[in-house]
Amino acid sequence: MFSFHIERLATPIGHMLVVSDQNDRLRALGWADLEERLQRQLTAYYGSRFKLQSGPTSALVRNALHGYLEGKLDAIDAIPVETGGTAFQRSVWEELRRIPAGVTLSYSELAKRIGRPKAVRAVGHANGSNPIGVVVPCHRLIGSNGSLTGYGGGLERKRWLLKHEAAARVGLI
Repeated sequence: MFSFHIERLATPIGHMLVVSDQNDRLRALGWADLEERLQRQLTAYYGSRFKLQSGPTSALVRNALHGYLEGKLDAIDAIPVETGGTAFQRSVWEELRRIPAGVTLSYSELAKRIGRPKAVRAVGHANGSNPIGVVVPCHRLIGSNGSLTGYGGGLERKRWLLKHEAAARVGLI
């Protein structure tokens, strides 16, 4: 049985739901207005083997998230994560964490990076199944034509996150 803590953090784009385990690893991150989606993801990865209780996440996770939102984009790089998922999904999510803040890639570029150039749709599915938005930065993937594509937190949040990262990279935050 997994015991997870969930904490709500206020952000400029809504209340963030931060789920961590007893070892201070981030297990999920979502949005309060999409809490059912977060619950479905946790159930998909852990079945009925988890208990979710309200409580604080670690200071490391909380401070890193606040730092990121204040413009210290690399602050989230230090957050330890445990994602569950298949080996392929984890390979996609690990590669997502290697995309620098403020940089975007297409799904096909990411498929090439993981050595699976024909797995573009599978990369898209894994990206959409990512339980740890923002920290595992699925918002940095865009369409091959440069268009914003789906984001589990909503396209407005994706747009905000990309603008936030671009502004912080050029020193406007």
